Amino acid sequence: MNPTPEPPRQDTWTIARVLRWASEDLEKKGLRDSPRLDAELLLSHALGVDRVRLIVDAARPLAAEELARYRELLMRRRRHEPIAYILGEREFYGLTFSVNSHVLIPRPDTETLVNVALERTRELSLHGRAIDVCTGSGCVAIAFAKERPTWQITGSDLSPEALAVARHNALRLGTIWNLDFRHSDLLGEIEPEPLFDLIMANPPYVSDADLTTLSPDIRDHEPAAALRGGPDGLALIRRLVKAAPGLLAPGGVLALEVGAGQAARVAKGLLSYGFSAVQQARDYGGIERVVSGRRPV
Repeated sequence: MNPTPEPPRQDTWTIARVLRWASEDLEKKGLRDSPRLDAELLLSHALGVDRVRLIVDAARPLAAEELARYRELLMRRRRHEPIAYILGEREFYGLTFSVNSHVLIPRPDTETLVNVALERTRELSLHGRAIDVCTGSGCVAIAFAKERPTWQITGSDLSPEALAVARHNALRLGTIWNLDFRHSDLLGEIEPEPLFDLIMANPPYVSDADLTTLSPDIRDHEPAAALRGGPDGLALIRRLVKAAPGLLAPGGVLALEVGAGQAARVAKGLLSYGFSAVQQARDYGGIERVVSGRRPV
């Protein structure tokens, strides 16, 4: 089997013809979710144009060097490397974030965490302190900072490489002035004073058993440390729920993204540690994705 995708020999390879071949090739390799979209995104990247231009210039022949660049990108996608890593970016909350293999790829479902954090701290919209634990690419902290430019926000992560990506994104997106990034194992290295008005986190929550069932795009390419949540997926979440009251101001909010089917157990955990007004919020797919509660006043 030839590991390098080679379009069959033709007199002329136009954009339309190459896209048709690439879509079929990706589908044959088991990438059946969106082969045409993947093919278009990669060709747009190789040519330095947007997808509209691919339609307008569908009949344009591709030069040999353009085909060579495209083949290199297709080779990476054939190995199930996520499109976001190949392109080096992903959109989240209307912002474009740089990403690489050191950070999880931002997903639309995580926008629910930002929405809950904003809604539950609405009375403090002009001032407050927040920390985004397991910040990764910084997408949650930065999206929140864009909406709350007068807040002081910390992003923490155990991975120095992830923190470098987060700092880069904060600089690019103009939020570095009110963002501070810290190396920390969850909340372990975070000073208890001054207290936070908001602790939010998208921690690892995939159970050991579920790790083996993830798609190759995730299992083989995204950082395992950002996925692995222990035997039942809740090991790190339990640590956060236990530690959070000691760093939250009275009335402060804890908001956690959780996996499908975990919300009820996490909500029970918040109640057991004295949190009140515990709520569960659904993501765009209707899954209970974020659990939040207040430290009693």
